[in-house]
Amino acid sequence: MVFFYGITMKTILLAAGRSKRLNPLGDKNFLNFLGKPLLQWQLEQLYKGGFKDVVVVGGAHNLEEISALVKNVPNEVTVVEQDNLDEGMAGAVLAAKNMVAKKDPILIVSGNDVIESSAFEQIMAAHRVAEHGLLLAKEVDSYFPGGYLKTDADFFCKDIVEKPGKGNEPSNLVNIVVHYFGQSGDLFKTLESIDSENDDRYEAALAEMMRKGARIRAIPYEGFWKPIKYPWHVLDLMEHFLYSLSEYEIQNLENKGIEIADTATIKGGVYLEDGVKILDNAVVAGPAYIGRNTVIATNALVRNSHIGDNCVIGFGTEVARSYVGNCVWTHSNYIGDSIIGDNCSFGAGTVTGNLRLDEEAILVNVDGSKVSADRNKLGLIMGSGVRCGINTSFMPGVKIGRNAMVGAGIVVAGDVEEGKYVYGKTELVIKDNTAQLSPAVRAEMQKKLKNT
Repeated sequence: MVFFYGITMKTILLAAGRSKRLNPLGDKNFLNFLGKPLLQWQLEQLYKGGFKDVVVVGGAHNLEEISALVKNVPNEVTVVEQDNLDEGMAGAVLAAKNMVAKKDPILIVSGNDVIESSAFEQIMAAHRVAEHGLLLAKEVDSYFPGGYLKTDADFFCKDIVEKPGKGNEPSNLVNIVVHYFGQSGDLFKTLESIDSENDDRYEAALAEMMRKGARIRAIPYEGFWKPIKYPWHVLDLMEHFLYSLSEYEIQNLENKGIEIADTATIKGGVYLEDGVKILDNAVVAGPAYIGRNTVIATNALVRNSHIGDNCVIGFGTEVARSYVGNCVWTHSNYIGDSIIGDNCSFGAGTVTGNLRLDEEAILVNVDGSKVSADRNKLGLIMGSGVRCGINTSFMPGVKIGRNAMVGAGIVVAGDVEEGKYVYGKTELVIKDNTAQLSPAVRAEMQKKLKNT
């Protein structure tokens, strides 16, 4: 619990979003990294930064899972529900209103923004010079579709402009939702009075407070920051976690039930969970994470990837720079730069394409519009519960919805919706064989047979 001049400060962590733009991957709060759900990582980062009393705001779709998860964190956590998710951030903050006294300070944190504990330490250190509030800000060198801060020379905020469009930014400071307010009542009052036809009531309330003279200061932050908005952001976040792994050391393997064949190779920053088995001639090249009871089979190659629990990376399979969920089965496959949900299987010979012929940025369909992933390598984006037949090829940036089935021997060049069955129509032609081998070829074959 944090005390400021004899009063208590709560943190409101916003986790009620439906992660629509992340489809078909599901709720971002429960994406696992290094054995922990993302929401747990964020709560632990808050704790390290000194913010231990937290109100987590969820929705009807994830309240039960959040309530179960918070039992495993060191924070003092209360879970509340946002009734109307269409009210966005403003509705989420107001859902926690009754948990905070009007004169007490609060910290607002969005579950969309993944940052380091150093960010919370910055806010903790700066609160003593804050008059009304603090907003964490990140300098960017390219356009980001978020809120931009207009500040004076002393970094006091004059306005916040939501998604101004490339070339119209009031500054290069992007608003990160780590917001401190000296008195929660000022924010709640403005949120309740503001009216906006868009889903930016929260940002509009901040702008209103600034126009009325609130002294809210931007705090530049230089550490890691990754907003989780689109599926490919999972790969960016995976890379961040993987590069935190130290060089692999073979120790206590028997105590953890880990089995590594003498001919297997492990190098770089690799973390193996309990029960992992790495079979003959398999290679795991770090940075890499291998989840509990997963098998890396003979001649398989895993590099720069995050593999979940109870998976089988089967014979001859290569997994490169990919995020693979729990209970995924492969056999003689190539999975590159892809995000694969839980409980999926790949028939032998099935591969993911990850590079356009012109090597330009991959475009992904998001809510009916093509959005650039700003990366020229991006493979398959697959929801949970999908089954794929043998020798199927997936084109770059394709999305496969949850519980779909994809038949054998086809090229999938477009998205597949949840629960669909996909197959290709082919015609098998059988007729009499009129082709004959030449006498010279037959004679050579007979010669070889006699010598065997």
